[in-house]
Amino acid sequence: MNKKVISQIGAALILTGVVACSGSSGTTKIEPVALEQDPNLCYFDNTEVRAPDWICGTPVEGYPVAAVGSFRDTKAGTSFARNQATMDGRVQLATEMKAKVGAMVKNHAETTGVGDQETVDAVASVTQRQITAEILFGAKAINYRKGPDGTTYALVVMDPQQAAVAAKQALQTSYKNQQAQWQRFLGEKAQNELEAEMDKMINSEFGAAPQ
Repeated sequence: MNKKVISQIGAALILTGVVACSGSSGTTKIEPVALEQDPNLCYFDNTEVRAPDWICGTPVEGYPVAAVGSFRDTKAGTSFARNQATMDGRVQLATEMKAKVGAMVKNHAETTGVGDQETVDAVASVTQRQITAEILFGAKAINYRKGPDGTTYALVVMDPQQAAVAAKQALQTSYKNQQAQWQRFLGEKAQNELEAEMDKMINSEFGAAPQ
């Protein structure tokens, strides 16, 4: 029997076996397989591929305010994707900065015992509203990474001094707009005393005071 005939018979037997298996077992149910991920490590979404810790929001040493922006995969190229991811990162950074400024005001109130809860909340809220893209001009992207699905990630940060300056600007604008609430919060203070109180708040939250 030549090799060609043997091959044909073998193929026929394999096909018969496949059909028989299909007929006897019916529809095969595919069970979803759970991703094997270490909860202490960072992974790209829906994969087992390790990602830099900063993508999962781990604090970045030397930068009190940091955020991650992302942009989907397109045909526009790497430079465009990085620019878009950076822009998204700035939006996320503004949200992070608002949270930190609000916490700064509330922590100061708890530490010093000044202001009733309603006044503290009002001052924190009006200060958060002063955080805009314009005062976050010092924000910059210091790292990029592309995920398995083509998504581009950007790590956007502000250094301590830049964050302190932005926070001080927000506090000063807040004070100008809502002096009555601030006076209920910190009491009647001379301008230099008020500045010192603001700097104390900022230094406590960001590890630096504006110069």
